Amino acid sequence: MALPGEKAVRLRELSLVDEGDHVIVGDPQAGVFVAVPPVGGVVIQALLAGASTTEAAVAAERFAGQPVDVTSFIARLGGLGFVAGPSDTERRPASTAALQQRRWLGGPAPESVRWLFGRAAWSVYAALFAFDLAVMIGFPQLIPRPRAAYDLLGAGPGPSLVALFPLATSLVAAHECAHWLAARGAGLTTRFGIDHRMYFVVFETDLSQLWTLPRRRRFGPLLAGLAIDSAVLAVLLAVELTAAEHWWAPPALAAAVVAALAFVEVAGMTWQCLLFLRTDLYGVLVHATGCHNLWRVKTLSLRSALRMLNPAGAAELAASGHRDRAVAAWFRWLWLAGYLAAGAWFAWFSLPLLARLAGWAQPGLATSPRTGRFWITIGCVAILAWRLGAPLAFTLRRSLRARTHRRSG
Repeated sequence: MALPGEKAVRLRELSLVDEGDHVIVGDPQAGVFVAVPPVGGVVIQALLAGASTTEAAVAAERFAGQPVDVTSFIARLGGLGFVAGPSDTERRPASTAALQQRRWLGGPAPESVRWLFGRAAWSVYAALFAFDLAVMIGFPQLIPRPRAAYDLLGAGPGPSLVALFPLATSLVAAHECAHWLAARGAGLTTRFGIDHRMYFVVFETDLSQLWTLPRRRRFGPLLAGLAIDSAVLAVLLAVELTAAEHWWAPPALAAAVVAALAFVEVAGMTWQCLLFLRTDLYGVLVHATGCHNLWRVKTLSLRSALRMLNPAGAAELAASGHRDRAVAAWFRWLWLAGYLAAGAWFAWFSLPLLARLAGWAQPGLATSPRTGRFWITIGCVAILAWRLGAPLAFTLRRSLRARTHRRSG
């Protein structure tokens, strides 16, 4: 209890996870988490238990073996929004994507979906992934190929794009819902959002609350999307394999759709390997290596290597965690190489494809609105405008918000 004349410090409902050399403390409702020294965890635990500032300082000194500046530490907690205000109103999470739910999404009770990502389920997902690899290695003719998607209907990339877009979007939705259900099984809430990585539009699930769990329990929700992808791909490859072995003869259109979706799944799973685009496997890397601010430290580390780091950045880099700096020492070059490769891919592959689609669309737009060709072309142009225009719009929106924030500050 606070001593007479001493003002009590009331913290929000914070989570603490001990990771040995540091403690992850955060406000799950705000989605804000930071790493503090173990003595900081002692102070927070004491304050959450109702201790006064003086009592927290005594506990910290007993733990550290020397006096601790608890007052400054509490001021830092206040700057992070961890100190409760007079009314203690609900703190809305900050936006982490261009388009995003403003509140956390609950859903089914954890015990009702936990079995979907329990030990037995993960054994099945692993077996299905092994099946995927075995089929593609043992039957090279069944390896999904781009042409299956780009010429799905046999009438060029335009109609194929329009036909495939809703199906591909459904697969993406299944991937993101898997993250959500796995998080619900762990007792967490999430948020869905849409953002971009370079010129790619991405759908994402905010898994910030994973920081409230012990490290070993964070990997399931992170890998849940790939687990479902593996299961879907296994079904599609099984259909193709049984047809190739003449167990049955599916209709031509159905076989073409299956082949196209198999390519979409393989492309999506391969995408997750592009760590420099902050994919699911990037999240696995962060938690597996014990990092907590790798993306920012990577940027500072790269600027330092290129001699472009200002004094403030140098001080921030020096104060960052040693694990972040160690991983950033090589991840910065992976990010740079990936960034350059993605730019080269856009110039070598995407631009020629866009030119081909533009050449296909021009005659279609000139036809009568009474024809199907006209409306298929409109659909194709709309999809391309979304895929290419959304990243630019998101970037401009973020820049305008940052400028407004600087002016108001």
